[in-house]
Order: sequence, then C-alpha cells, then structure tokens
Amino acid sequence: MAMIEVTRGDYGFKVTGACVDIDYLILGMIQNNTYFISDGKGLLVVDPSADTKRILQMLGDRKLDAIICTHHHHDHVGALRELRDATGAPVYASEVDAKVIENQPAPPFGPTAESCKVDVKLHDGDTVTVGNMKWKVIETPGHTPGGICLFLDSEYGEYIERANVLISGDTLFAGSIGRTDFEGGNDAQMRKSLKRLSQLPDDTLVLPGHNSLTTIGDEQRRVFAYFC
Repeated sequence: MAMIEVTRGDYGFKVTGACVDIDYLILGMIQNNTYFISDGKGLLVVDPSADTKRILQMLGDRKLDAIICTHHHHDHVGALRELRDATGAPVYASEVDAKVIENQPAPPFGPTAESCKVDVKLHDGDTVTVGNMKWKVIETPGHTPGGICLFLDSEYGEYIERANVLISGDTLFAGSIGRTDFEGGNDAQMRKSLKRLSQLPDDTLVLPGHNSLTTIGDEQRRVFAYFC
C-alpha cells in the first residue's frame, strides 16, 4: 500500500504518495478543502469554496485546465464564478446540480454564491480527461440530488505504484458521511452511493470536502460497515 503523507507547504498543504500531485487549501466559514490536482500535463481545481485571491496565489502562473464541482452547495462554489472569470477554465458539474449552480438561490445561512455557467454537464460513467488523467464520474446522490465523486485509477498516473485517488466531496469523510437532512438530501440514496464507493480498492486515497484525508480501506470499518 502506498504511503500517503500530508505536509504544510508555502500556501497550503501538500500530499505525497498518490499517483498525481495534490495540494489543497482549507477555506471558508466551514473549513472546506479546495484541491489542486496535477499530473504535470494538466491541472484541475476541485470545489473552489471561498477566497479567490488565495486560490489564484496557489495557482501562480500555472494554467488551470478544469474546475470540478462535486455538488452545488454554496460552501463548495463560493469562489467559482470569480475563478472561472479570472482563469477562463471550464466548469464541470453533474447535469442535475448544474441547474442550481447556474441559478443559485439565497442560502438559509452563511454567504451567498454567485450563479456560474457550467460548461460541461456530467453523468454517471463519464470520463473527465485533464492532461493524461482520466477521471471516472460516479454519481453519488444523497447529500444533494446531483452529487458526484471522481475516481482516478493509478494506471493513468505517472507513478503506477502509488495510490488511486477518489474525490469524494461531501459523500464520504474520514469516519463520517455527508448530511442527508438538507433540502434535496436522501438517506436511502446516500446508502446506495456509499455501497458503490465501498467497492473501490482499499488503498484508494480519499479527498473529502471537509476534514482529514482518508482511504477506502480505513472507511470499510468506520463507515461502510454501518451504512452499507
């Protein structure tokens, strides 16, 4: 099993041991994880939650090829419109949640998020290609109707002996799962979504929307054993 390490960098945190390069920032009122993932040929940002200035600082002079939204909640897309305008990078989201991202309502609490065009609307089983990375889209409704996760098999990375990667959004956390009591949440759908994720390889590195990184193997006993 690959050895995953997280260290503090100049602007945020750096992850080593995965099949791609991963950095992330912790941003916003609810301490969201905003990820920067690259294989040296392409670069994507996941869930630009807040603070466009810090995100652009982390990007530096690198070209941004894609912005991925795991779901429509305002704490995950708070900087989306500004980041798209500043970089020209296309926005990817599920077709279901894109309807909200493009027409953001006022949230019941917290800051608002500007509506933003979704350039590529995704469905279950689609492939998002950025550089040489080929991310498989997994529809995981439960937290929102159109929540998605994205899985990268290490065979598509430069270092095939390193860990696969799952972008899990607010579906799966370290020792916990996404809430289903918000509008659009559904407990039965969440359980089915978790069952799908439980079938992934145990050594898969999980990048959740909040809190610590984890692996599928660690969540077999902490989450999947109870909810699947």
